[in-house]
Amino acid sequence: MDNFSCIYVIRGEPYQSGTYVNLSADETIAGRVSNHSIPDLAFTNAFISRQHFVIRKEQDKAVLYDMGSRHGTELNGERITPHRPYPLNTSDIIKLAQGMVVLHFSYMFADQTLEIEPLSITSRLKASDLLTQIDWEKRECIVGGKRIPMSEKEYLLIQVLHENANRLVPLEEIKTRVWPERYSGVEYVPDVTPDELNTLIYRVRKKYGKDTFLISAVRGSGYVLESEFISS
Repeated sequence: MDNFSCIYVIRGEPYQSGTYVNLSADETIAGRVSNHSIPDLAFTNAFISRQHFVIRKEQDKAVLYDMGSRHGTELNGERITPHRPYPLNTSDIIKLAQGMVVLHFSYMFADQTLEIEPLSITSRLKASDLLTQIDWEKRECIVGGKRIPMSEKEYLLIQVLHENANRLVPLEEIKTRVWPERYSGVEYVPDVTPDELNTLIYRVRKKYGKDTFLISAVRGSGYVLESEFISS
């Protein structure tokens, strides 16, 4: 099979989180299953159009086109214009139906699984109702009116993820930003073990609530924070 590019499904029924889709064909159509057609990447969500978007091979690039879908396609948080070409890059995030479907695009095939905690639509609504705020000066997170102080490492992690909200933040950047005391050169990545980073992510989710910081891990690559938080 031609390993040209691929998509990882972070969220999107009926796929399990972490499903890997090889974009080996000249074009791959994503849309909603119907009695008359089954797209290459087929979803069951009613807010997805029957032919929602297509990714085409154009020379050495994968190019995204919205096919005039009713509810639109977002690329890295921005709604794209129907029928216009959008060349894709590794770590791009594609969203449909206001985040009910979230996809991660990549040209890399080092690991074909994701460590994703499934997130239901109900959970998304609960998270938005919390009206989460981040006070960077006081280094505290306000969740449902309750002020929760951040530790130094929690602050640095949330800061770098928030600055790149809805985009993949590479592991190297996270390690450099969160553990600067271990940094000793331009090309040197701080020596931070996977257990240290996983423990920090776990602590953030547990301390502030798993629906407060929607952090998805792309194994071997980095983390994505799905965020619409308010900073003060």
